[in-house]
Amino acid sequence: MLIGSALALAALLAINTAVIDSETKSAGVTTDGARILELSSVDLQIFDHPATDAGPGSEGAPIVLLHCYACSLHWWDQILPLVNSNHRVITLDLIGHGGSEKPKSGYSIPEQARAVSEALNELGVRGAVLVGHSMGGEVATAVAEGASELVDRVAVISTPSTHDQAKLPFVGRLAYAPVIGEAVWRIRPDSLIQNGYDSAFAPGFDFEAAFANPDQVVEDNRAMTYTSFDRAAAAADDFTGDGTIAARITATGVPFLAILGSDDQIVDTPAAAESFRAVPGAAVQVLDGVGHSANLEAPDDTAELLLRFGGAAPGPAELEAETREAAPGRQAKQNGRKRAPGAARAGNDRPAGRGTKSGGGGG
Repeated sequence: MLIGSALALAALLAINTAVIDSETKSAGVTTDGARILELSSVDLQIFDHPATDAGPGSEGAPIVLLHCYACSLHWWDQILPLVNSNHRVITLDLIGHGGSEKPKSGYSIPEQARAVSEALNELGVRGAVLVGHSMGGEVATAVAEGASELVDRVAVISTPSTHDQAKLPFVGRLAYAPVIGEAVWRIRPDSLIQNGYDSAFAPGFDFEAAFANPDQVVEDNRAMTYTSFDRAAAAADDFTGDGTIAARITATGVPFLAILGSDDQIVDTPAAAESFRAVPGAAVQVLDGVGHSANLEAPDDTAELLLRFGGAAPGPAELEAETREAAPGRQAKQNGRKRAPGAARAGNDRPAGRGTKSGGGGG
């Protein structure tokens, strides 16, 4: 009987694994004002926010916000109103996340970057400031590598430069174990999901209060398929295994800002800061008392850093004139950078506080 029970359990686990691993989901709008952009390989949910208070000719460079792993565009909800006044801001759900499509494959960082690049082309975006949180920073880096005309500069928040600069707790790693991971995925309660996001914030931070929807992390997790959950994580590891973020950014030549938290429970902040300081002209900011998600834990300080960094980027009218006068592609971008030498170095390595309005897992 014991042998029979064990065989039956093994068969059920095998069937569950096959079912969970083959699940896909189509794209669908999950937030008012967003829409589905049908691209050549995948459908993405995007939200295009025009500048709310920019006068004629005064609009700054567009800002593109790329969320973390197992997150959604809602992880930028506190930052958005702080940077949207003078900038067009685009938020979107990466492949396998939020309202975007969850296919069987296509989760590598270069594939994510190609989808983002195609979306930005569809939206007529050029010379953007790309901001990526954790895995979103890897995607932003890959976009800069493959589509230089779209990107004027890159900012990352709690993105490790190398694979060994980030780690998950044991319970988090268990979710990716073959068969066991799929079994846990099937029965996971909301409380387990919430506990899994604890490490995405500083110890003791009330992340439920940081979102307009206190169940946001649960909804983001349940929006994913196990395939997207598992393969997106592996893709992030593969990307930094093939080349460090610091080396990749250095090769692109784009101005670079790294925002890190002193209390990050996922990323080794001192090691990541040291790596990024080696990038020529990079600005590195460590926010005191902040964990892995400065965009939610210290939105005021984070927005200030992004606006200061992005303010040196050319606005749409300026970029258009620049492009007419210069050769297309990289040359136009280089001319844009010459206008503000050393802008990316402003405030380099000066720790900043949380601010007074910090509200209140992603990787």
